[in-house]
Amino acid sequence: MKTPQESIFSSKTLTYFLQLADTMNYTQAAQLLGITQPALTQQIKKLERTVGAPLFYSIGKKLHLSEAGVTMLEATQQIYEVLNVATDRIQEASDASNGKINIGLLASIEDSAFNSFIADYYQHNEHVQVTLRMMTRHEIWDKLENNQIDLAIMYLPDETIKHWDPYATKKIIDESLVFLHHDEEMSHRKRVKLAETIAQPWVTYPEGYFLNQFIHEKFKNKLVNDPQSVAQFTTPYQLMQFINRTGVNTALPNSFYQAHQDQIHAYAASFEPGINFELSFVYRKGKDDIPRIAQFLESFDKYFQDSDYLSRVKENRVKLNE
Repeated sequence: MKTPQESIFSSKTLTYFLQLADTMNYTQAAQLLGITQPALTQQIKKLERTVGAPLFYSIGKKLHLSEAGVTMLEATQQIYEVLNVATDRIQEASDASNGKINIGLLASIEDSAFNSFIADYYQHNEHVQVTLRMMTRHEIWDKLENNQIDLAIMYLPDETIKHWDPYATKKIIDESLVFLHHDEEMSHRKRVKLAETIAQPWVTYPEGYFLNQFIHEKFKNKLVNDPQSVAQFTTPYQLMQFINRTGVNTALPNSFYQAHQDQIHAYAASFEPGINFELSFVYRKGKDDIPRIAQFLESFDKYFQDSDYLSRVKENRVKLNE
């Protein structure tokens, strides 16, 4: 018969607990876990019975961690950290020319340069299996924390993450947003002030997406109202298709614009002031000590030495049009 401790650690209960502690919302946590809210509630109550104390309490509609919940969260994070460190140490002894590399790519990022690099990397490293998955920001952080991906490719700074100590970053390029519009009177202008961009409706990324929040903060800091959003999509390609068909405005990363400007039926201008950020690798500290990860990152730098990132993006556009 299982002890109470075995019941906790041999099930998904801790994963459910961590997700609820992260969102502090039963409905949202259940959706992210892919289970029903009653099933989540049942697992949390089971955990509370096992430890002998409530882990959460509510004030109005807001959920909070109890003192026991804080203790459980700290212990659970320590457990996952020990397992992650052990996994990384085992992998550090592995061969650079064998194994798997799992990468999470933020869905709003232009992927052509990464696809061409990975194809080139394969030519020299046939026994290293690279998996590149499109993910939301929340999925990326969840899988980084649980050591399910080795590298994340995402935009920074990410102000939603408060605990950066376990992570390291490696900048790929400085990125910026390009304003795409259909106003002929502004067609000759290279820069457009934020307040001038909201005269017509926009198509945007969904709420909670990095670029949506980033745009909101930039407009808010300049005391400019958010653009009126008439539709929301998760990928830049979908946004491009929508503006081509409807004539509304949007903002897309410069790298995507450089890759697809022949397909974009809109005028382009920079924002004034500019909306700038970084495209970076993010990974748990020590990941770059694993031979195949270190070699992968070195190969990435070498691939973009002769022809930089944006040049590679443009090269891919030309090849597609040939």
